[in-house]
Amino acid sequence: MKKWIFSLITLGTLFSTSSATFAYLPPDRYVEYVALGDSIPAGMTPYGSYDLSYPDYLKKHFESGKNKLLDYNNFAVPGYTSEQLKNDVKNNTNIQNEIKEATHITLTIGANDLFQKLLSDPSTAHEGITTASENLQTILSTIDELNPEVEVFVMGYYNPFAYYPEQVQEFLVPLVETLNSEIEKRTEANGDTYVATGNRIDPHFEKYMPNPEDNHLNVKGYKEIAKEFWKAIK
Repeated sequence: MKKWIFSLITLGTLFSTSSATFAYLPPDRYVEYVALGDSIPAGMTPYGSYDLSYPDYLKKHFESGKNKLLDYNNFAVPGYTSEQLKNDVKNNTNIQNEIKEATHITLTIGANDLFQKLLSDPSTAHEGITTASENLQTILSTIDELNPEVEVFVMGYYNPFAYYPEQVQEFLVPLVETLNSEIEKRTEANGDTYVATGNRIDPHFEKYMPNPEDNHLNVKGYKEIAKEFWKAIK
């Protein structure tokens, strides 16, 4: 048990144009996109560097579509927990202002709440899930208060433990599934859209998550996540 708990330590490293120019365009063609969350939307790669993230690829989808992308802000921070994002949404004036102007928001949060509990005391893992769920509710409701019209899309996680031995995954994978279940429940209860990603990533995890010692995706994986979001958005 201690052996695989120690290996979990690697998780710590994981996770201008004037408005008048567009005055003649129909309002439903305006897009202002805000990305929030942890290292996944920040674009961290399996080897510790940063590259194009799934929000960057979504930005490209918006730019190539029928809509006019007016603004794009990615506020994702590697290692962020739901508590930290909750504080940003409730107290960071810059982020609040961008949320108020946004037409679309994508959100990826909660895994680090679980990881922190696994690292400190695996027996308390469910406490991390509970915290993430409660904070997500506050995050989503606060976004609604700031901007009742914005479309919000919340990501479910792929299996970050795919390289672990089967007997270890028997303990870890159900935790990820429970986390995703809570994320989906909070998302749908708030009238937002849940976007599953495990169905795309898990069957081909070696292709998209090539470093056995790190659970981040390569750019191919982030492209796949962007495709799943785009299916929900368009």
